[in-house]
Amino acid sequence: MKSAYHTQQRKALEEFFESRHDHAFSVEEIVKGLGGKASVSAIYRNLSALEKEGKVRKTTVPGEREAYFQYVGCVHCHGHIHMTCVDCGATTHLDEEVAASILKNVSASSSFAIDPTATVLYGVCQECAKKRGGVK
Repeated sequence: MKSAYHTQQRKALEEFFESRHDHAFSVEEIVKGLGGKASVSAIYRNLSALEKEGKVRKTTVPGEREAYFQYVGCVHCHGHIHMTCVDCGATTHLDEEVAASILKNVSASSSFAIDPTATVLYGVCQECAKKRGGVK
């Protein structure tokens, strides 16, 4: 496979994601976060390349048109099921034992193997639930 051409814009985008691996971002949020270090077209081009390389996951939240991108190229993200808050966008890993149990049970009961690297569970994090008045 041909190696990717790493521009300063690509480097800035990768650094942005690596320092914020626990969150998914819209393109607008990425543009603001980079503060002019990359053009919008370069961001889209590099997001596409990073997604093809398996370093960035593109997701959409049910009911929204906007796509969100999260860096999954780091070691501690590989193979984990992610949980994303629909209110604040924070993304965390599902506990490994719980994830393993879910994967095993789904496989055993339905003969279907879930790909944890492509799985995102949507809900509301504890902090946002508190703001809603739902969790003490």
